[in-house]
Amino acid sequence: MQSGLPKVLHRLAGRSLLEHVLAVAEGVSPASITVIVGHGGDVVRSSLVNRPDATCVTQEPQLGTAHALQQAESVLRGKSGTLVMLSGDVPLLTVSTLHRLLATHQSANAAATVVTALVDRPDGYGRIVREAGRIARIVEDRDASPAEREIREINSGIYAFDIAPLFEALSHIASANAQGEYYLTDLVAAYRRQSLPVETLEVVDPREVQGINTRAELADAAKVVRQRKNAELMAAGVTLVDPDATYIEPEVQIGPDTVIHPGVILEGRTRVGASCDVQAHVRIVDSEIGDGASVNSFSMIVGARLGSGASVGPFAHLRPGSVVGDGARVGNFVELKNTMLGPGSKANHLAYLGDATIGAGVNIGAGAITCNYDGVQKHRTVIEDGAFIGSDSQLIAPVRIGKGAYVGAGSSISDDVPPGSLAIARSRQTNVEGWAERKKRS
Repeated sequence: MQSGLPKVLHRLAGRSLLEHVLAVAEGVSPASITVIVGHGGDVVRSSLVNRPDATCVTQEPQLGTAHALQQAESVLRGKSGTLVMLSGDVPLLTVSTLHRLLATHQSANAAATVVTALVDRPDGYGRIVREAGRIARIVEDRDASPAEREIREINSGIYAFDIAPLFEALSHIASANAQGEYYLTDLVAAYRRQSLPVETLEVVDPREVQGINTRAELADAAKVVRQRKNAELMAAGVTLVDPDATYIEPEVQIGPDTVIHPGVILEGRTRVGASCDVQAHVRIVDSEIGDGASVNSFSMIVGARLGSGASVGPFAHLRPGSVVGDGARVGNFVELKNTMLGPGSKANHLAYLGDATIGAGVNIGAGAITCNYDGVQKHRTVIEDGAFIGSDSQLIAPVRIGKGAYVGAGSSISDDVPPGSLAIARSRQTNVEGWAERKKRS
């Protein structure tokens, strides 16, 4: 990866590779999850602080895959059942494949079941060597003969094991191979010598077991995740005008009859309601968009909420904590930060509204701003229902504009305005006749 970051923490479609794998593991309701960490172990452990269900065990030094699995013995000693081993850099595996793996393993009463795939280019993968149609052993690429390298069935590195004989068998694996490591793959031949049943499960889509070793492979895997999500959404009644130019992360939810245009990026836990219209080149992160809302082109919404029928943009920026009420409008080049814009209110252009509570039916004129920061603290502006804020006004917080009050254009308001009042705070205009001609002569 040419990176100082541990490979499993590189992000793919909004999650680290490891988070993708853990999400799949959770899909089969495991009794426990154990993460074997090696290179960059402290950083990996830190990434799991919000996962109390995952126990971390350190592999130090790193002496191969069999040695890695041995480290789990301290956690699983005395347990019974099926152990499923996943790889932290294989993020495309599906829950349905894991269910198939468990069903195959348990119905055969196997000691081990290996997930395999048929690929056109098996270079770098261990090969599945069969005798009379059954798996006999797995040969690593570096140790394979020329004939074995022609085999297209590869080992995915994903297994199901019966815990009972596992750790005793691991203790007898040797390191007589090209890398001097303890290969987990040697366990297959050892089990066969002991007449313990070993089964295989071939995945339908080889991409499921694709490992990530380069930035290019990371990008390819991200494309697969997006394609899966887009297909799921379209099947549920969402229109994607150009799926190849739409980037939607796995946890995003979108209601039916919503239209998503090209260049849209939907991230995190965003929820978009039904019958919405999200125009081109919009980015929405961890936000909620109500039914029938419109988000116009080149807008950015982060940690905000839009009510039903609301309209935002183009070129609008909604920052965390902002709420746009039902039917409210936020126009071009308007920024909201930690602000509530009430139902039916509108700020149609060129405004900054920060740390404000704005009631229903309020009109915010072009160029109006709330001055919310005094250099030390943030202060709140309150604008009550039905107020009218004239263009190019500055509301210097803390300040309250009363219900139905008017603020004249170009005013700097630092005192509260009573309900129903007109506030004007600007210098009186002075006209000096003939000044321009005298200036030219001087």
